[in-house]
Amino acid sequence: MFENLTDRLEGVFKKLRGHGILTEENIQEAMREVRMALLDADVNFKVAKEFVATVTEKAIGREVSKSLSPGQQVIKIVHDELVALLGGGTEQLRLDGKQPVIIMMAGLQGSGKTTTSGKLARMLKEKGRKPYLVPADVYRPAAIEQLQVLGSRIDVPVHPSTLETKPVDICLQAVDIASKENYDTLIIDTAGRLHVDDALMQELRDIQQAVHLSEILFVADSMTGQDAVTVADKFNQTLEISGVVLTKMEGDARGGAALSIKNVTGKPIKFVGVGEALDALEIFHPDRVASRILGMGDVLTLIEKAEAVVDRKEADKLAKKLQKNQFTLEDFLDQIQQIKKMGSLEQILGMVPGINKLKQLKDAPKPDERELVKTEAIIRSMTRKERKNHKIINNSRRQRIATGSGTTVTDVNRVLKSYSAMLKMMKKMSGKPGAMTGQKRRKLPKGLKRR
Repeated sequence: MFENLTDRLEGVFKKLRGHGILTEENIQEAMREVRMALLDADVNFKVAKEFVATVTEKAIGREVSKSLSPGQQVIKIVHDELVALLGGGTEQLRLDGKQPVIIMMAGLQGSGKTTTSGKLARMLKEKGRKPYLVPADVYRPAAIEQLQVLGSRIDVPVHPSTLETKPVDICLQAVDIASKENYDTLIIDTAGRLHVDDALMQELRDIQQAVHLSEILFVADSMTGQDAVTVADKFNQTLEISGVVLTKMEGDARGGAALSIKNVTGKPIKFVGVGEALDALEIFHPDRVASRILGMGDVLTLIEKAEAVVDRKEADKLAKKLQKNQFTLEDFLDQIQQIKKMGSLEQILGMVPGINKLKQLKDAPKPDERELVKTEAIIRSMTRKERKNHKIINNSRRQRIATGSGTTVTDVNRVLKSYSAMLKMMKKMSGKPGAMTGQKRRKLPKGLKRR
């Protein structure tokens, strides 16, 4: 999402690093370019102006650190100010206090409230809570059915709302059922409009007064840029929202909404939607996003994603197979499945530190999701015997696999060649002490022998 902004800022900082000594003139020139980069990213004009003024003031008045070059110091200041602009710290949902906790999802039509409600329910269920989904949109066709479908997919109960019942009454009935059935979290999916109007706001106010809300989350489409910020501000003035959920953050939006919304509304971004899948909802971490914007990657999120999809026992089992050189095409297929669960290749690579510099190289390989899909199709077209022992795959088998996967023999050969090369590399690695465990074989004191 922030790719264009990242590229622009890296260009600015590259010039700064070229100066042995930074003068006030150098800093101001760089900040002018930073300001233009922020405006091009659709950041609110006032926010961009204040951001640049703060960074300039701190950069000019900063004492030179012995551990950092002048250019690095400016980058550090920009990083710290970006973190502050994005909200400062990670904001968690308020889930303590009176039970059941009631969360109301608000926003315009098409912003992704219903899907986000399902995603949030799934996330809370995984954390051990008992969510209850409440469809309170009785105007949009099939809105109730959509939430019921989502609820069945994540095995979360959905309140039996009807089109004839008023939204306020639906919410009151849901609270009563939640108390009896011991559901500890209600997620209310409210109606939206194509624009802010009095009828919409009055309905949301009525729900707010009827039930004790712990959270009012404003759901905004990040692709709409400053419009999302403007609407969020109007909702906040009327309802006093507690936080923001930005959807479609995996798209090619320029990032202006994320960088402006906290400054304009005073309310933090709590979650971001990074895909259509029901597990594609992430807690918003300002420090990690700031690092990503500056091309520093996001190793912590990458680790968390890996830990979420990797089973510890399976990982140990795989490590033993690698040590014994028993890694089959079936294991290879499992690894592809796990990578897909972590998100798109573009998202995963975006979290790797320094990846933007690699992308700028002329011959840098481009991540292609289609190649991963093709590889998976080829392996799935093999028999179990072929996956266990790739050496039996002769020319006639290759032709059959290609036909079955809708690919060519050349594609099948490429997959087998890549797999064979990987096996050779693993064999070399397994011959080195501690290669598979990441630990080096330490020398023993003189006179002692290993058992």
